[in-house]
Amino acid sequence: MADFSLQNLYDWCKVPSSQLVDHPQLKIPFRLCRDSDEMGSLMARELVDEIVDHNRRGEPTRAIIPCGPACWYKPFTELVNREKVSLKNLVVFHMDECLDWQNRELPRDHPYSFRGFMERYFYEPVDAVLSVQSENRFWLNAHNVDKITEKIWAAPIDITYGGWGQDGHIAYNQTRRHPYSRISLDELRNSTIRVQENNLDTIMALAQRTFGAAYQFVPPMSVTLGVKECLSAKKVRLFSDTGAWKQTALRVALLGPLTTEYPITLLQQHPDARITATIETASHPISQHPEWDLGIVDG
Repeated sequence: MADFSLQNLYDWCKVPSSQLVDHPQLKIPFRLCRDSDEMGSLMARELVDEIVDHNRRGEPTRAIIPCGPACWYKPFTELVNREKVSLKNLVVFHMDECLDWQNRELPRDHPYSFRGFMERYFYEPVDAVLSVQSENRFWLNAHNVDKITEKIWAAPIDITYGGWGQDGHIAYNQTRRHPYSRISLDELRNSTIRVQENNLDTIMALAQRTFGAAYQFVPPMSVTLGVKECLSAKKVRLFSDTGAWKQTALRVALLGPLTTEYPITLLQQHPDARITATIETASHPISQHPEWDLGIVDG
């Protein structure tokens, strides 16, 4: 793809993390955090402030919310409870959900049941008088795609929170690797809610992260909001504190071209987007090893 070569990738990866925030070629506003604790506090504070602002105006807050990064749930629920912030008018569209090979939901205590995790850590700790109303919690599954599509486009989305995957996927909008079904940037940009198979590299990344590389336990399917839904929000805020498997996708997002190989690059076209990462996630081994000869051949 234009402007995407091994030499360019090497150049993006060799930039020290300390130079990313003010890099002259930066294409998305970027914020660096010290660690997970700092990032979780920032995420919590900013979403609470967004909700409070809408509450003051007597308006609902319509938000796309991810399962992860995990660092912000505790500070968020603590802020809500301490400051008595009502979530009664918060409308939550959950980004995605993992499915088994027959498109069935996972047991709620499975580590990749996003609904189970969110029920335990995002909803249950909030005082009942403040909590998000059950009818305002929109969970994706293989059978309600049309319903969620109708609900999500009924009114503008105020904010999308999220992270990104090893290939820069937003929600579960992975790089499409099917050998007989390539897609264009426009098709990626306009992708909508769907059920899909998970890429092999996504499965291996999750296996390494959670199961000691036992890929057999990683759900092979998922249902996801599309890029179109995620980037329709007035504000998009992506965050990561999970280190090595996010490092290259971050560099491509911040410094590289638009490319279907890294869906996160489409954030470059959003009018109010920002990426936040911890120092560990913003670092890169190539930036720390200038002596490496990677055998890159021009052209």
